[in-house]
Amino acid sequence: MTAVHTEPVLEQRQIIRRVPVARVPLARVTKVELRKMFNTRSGFWLMASIVIAALLATTAVILFAPDSELTYATFGAAIGFPMAVILPMVAILSVTSEWSQRSGLTTFTLVPHRSRVVLAKAISSVTVAVVSMLLAFSIGALGNLVGTAITGTAVVWDMSLAECLFIVLGNVLGLLTGFMLGVLIRSSSGAIVAYFVYSLLLPTIFGVLAASQDWFETLRPWVDVSYAQGALFNGAPTGEEWAHIGATGMIWLVIPLVVGVWYVMRSEVK
Repeated sequence: MTAVHTEPVLEQRQIIRRVPVARVPLARVTKVELRKMFNTRSGFWLMASIVIAALLATTAVILFAPDSELTYATFGAAIGFPMAVILPMVAILSVTSEWSQRSGLTTFTLVPHRSRVVLAKAISSVTVAVVSMLLAFSIGALGNLVGTAITGTAVVWDMSLAECLFIVLGNVLGLLTGFMLGVLIRSSSGAIVAYFVYSLLLPTIFGVLAASQDWFETLRPWVDVSYAQGALFNGAPTGEEWAHIGATGMIWLVIPLVVGVWYVMRSEVK
């Protein structure tokens, strides 16, 4: 009988080392969000409308404004109105596109930390707002030079650098309001409607209440965000006006934004 000798089988254990995967840098995420704001046909024309609206407003002032009104402040006011409408739409669509175009699953898979995506969208939106306002001021300055040259009137620069910065801040706050509504509602149509309720309907209601109720006239600067932020477009705000801006911003911007981000962090993305 033959004895069978079995050799022990040595198991080779492979030690798998988990190499930590570096997070995508915030700067790269922000660049991607900026590209996403331009690389669609609707996004491109929305951005182009900023320049088109500034040019049309400047041309309208040159053609129809009296010679005595051809000042830099007039051009700035004419350009500022379409900016106040377009910029919040830019912020709203930058956020709601993830849900309306069903690209959120891809975005949050590539960047699992949703808060970083929201932050990148906020940075890219504010960047667009600041660059757009600088471009609008440049177009307004050019219009001021051209308009006075055509009419033969003196060039009037009646806006200081501080006043221009306050106007930029006011438009950025308006854009952040649109951004907040986009994060909170996550629907393009719903957020746009809500923005016009914020910017048109609520100030009208508050104005009627202030005109009919003496107690609300004193309270209005502390609860009416449009009324409080209007001080940014009328020169340098006083200390009390800064307090009004801070209080209304906390009520109508910061708290709803925190709630919206909380829902984004926990909502199911399909």
